[in-house]
Amino acid sequence: MTVRAFPRPRSAAALIAISVVLVAANSSATDDWSSTLSRDPRGSFPDPRPLHATYAFSWSGITAATADVWFHRGDENSFVLEGKGRTVGLARVLWRFDVNYRSVAHSQTLRPIEVRQTENIRSKRVETNLKFSDAGVTSTRTETNRPKSSSKNFALENLNDLHSALLYLRSQPLRDRSVFRLAVYPANSAYVATITVIGHERVKVHAGTYSAIKLDLRLERINKKNQLEPHRKFKRATAWVSDDNDRLLLRIEGQIFVGTIVTEIQSVRFDRPVAVIF
Repeated sequence: MTVRAFPRPRSAAALIAISVVLVAANSSATDDWSSTLSRDPRGSFPDPRPLHATYAFSWSGITAATADVWFHRGDENSFVLEGKGRTVGLARVLWRFDVNYRSVAHSQTLRPIEVRQTENIRSKRVETNLKFSDAGVTSTRTETNRPKSSSKNFALENLNDLHSALLYLRSQPLRDRSVFRLAVYPANSAYVATITVIGHERVKVHAGTYSAIKLDLRLERINKKNQLEPHRKFKRATAWVSDDNDRLLLRIEGQIFVGTIVTEIQSVRFDRPVAVIF
């Protein structure tokens, strides 16, 4: 049997042509995920009411952190989400952590406008500022042990922060087996979140018993080559939101590298919150 070798390219032009084809094919493959993102506009579900809610975060049955969350309308057609969180108890002895968070989104389009986050981790202070536009986001990060701020841009249409992603999801019908894929930029990196509506059920939390919508959450990281890769620390999560006009975030069970972290609503009050001072 005669085995024929592939003919060699006869010129540098042929080599270049082959390289261009391969690069173009690879680039097309890496960008395919962006075409799978949800493109539907905001839904017609009623806007959320102003509220103040408290949450507890537990690991292996031990409360490790608490958070206060305020949601209200801001100036110039905006929604504002503000929060304060801190580790407590033994977790605070092992890992002293405090965070202040403020996010502003457009009240009509639900698109993100800006985020300001301050983290105090032991003796280190980290400030993160995000400025969103139709083209993407500019992230600025300042740390106490670094003399200069670091800034970077991430270009992608329909990019969300955590606040705008939640607003968008709650605006949708959330019918059983519905699937949403959202690009999210929480602080320093971009992710694609796939949210699937599993079903409807009753759930009991510290704040009461609710009819709830059950959701499955998967995360993939967008790397520097614009490719999706598994999140190294986050495996998956199950979340429950109230099946009513408020659609409160009731409970999250997150599977991460150290085990299961449970976030659960402790109380909620629907009124005009006091302004949070950072």
